[in-house]
Amino acid sequence: MQEPLLFISVILRFFHLPVPEGMVGHTILAKLVSPHMTYTWFVMAILIITPKLTLGKLEMVPGNKQNFWEACVGGLEDFMADNMGPKRAAMMFPMMATFTFYILVANLLGLIPGFMSPTSNLNITLAMTLIVWFTHHFLGLRYHGFKYIKHFLGPMWWLTPLMFPIEVISNLARILSLSIRLFGNMMAHEILAAILFMLVGAFFAPVPILVLGVLVAVVQTMVFVLLSVIYCAGAMESAH
Repeated sequence: MQEPLLFISVILRFFHLPVPEGMVGHTILAKLVSPHMTYTWFVMAILIITPKLTLGKLEMVPGNKQNFWEACVGGLEDFMADNMGPKRAAMMFPMMATFTFYILVANLLGLIPGFMSPTSNLNITLAMTLIVWFTHHFLGLRYHGFKYIKHFLGPMWWLTPLMFPIEVISNLARILSLSIRLFGNMMAHEILAAILFMLVGAFFAPVPILVLGVLVAVVQTMVFVLLSVIYCAGAMESAH
């Protein structure tokens, strides 16, 4: 889609930075200012500035803005506590909350004309998936030590030769499924939106596209975070 690239080109030229010819440039600087990275910096800025502007000083009797953020944070914390227990949820909350708000804002950013969703780039979704994948194995080793291997051996010892390769392959497949699911859905939505705009026009297409886009953005955020929580919770549980 050329629209986000044209928008980024204007910003980069204003700051006298190199304009990448494609989605990823050839030099290190060009890679840092490539569209998916530039919009990632923009999402980070939104997540830092917006709470500062809307939240302000915390009050004992919260106002509407504080109630909104407390509902978001509290709802996510309760969801994690239900899936992995309060103590483990408190430990994992910073990482999962970061993923939740980043993915949601990044997904919704693509609905704005002239912008793109950073999560529609496989580099972004793969990086987040690798963080989750290594984290859940680290937690498994931390809680169980070498006994963590029991998670891959199956319920009965005589099934180990069969179950071990299956479990290893299925665990490695999480990297593909978690990253490609988010990337594929966001990329497909952007392509679908472009096609509908060309076929239907700019007057009738925006409303259904925006409704569908918001739904896809929220659902894909929930799916990624839910699976991440399940993977980490499962690694910390004892093998049966």
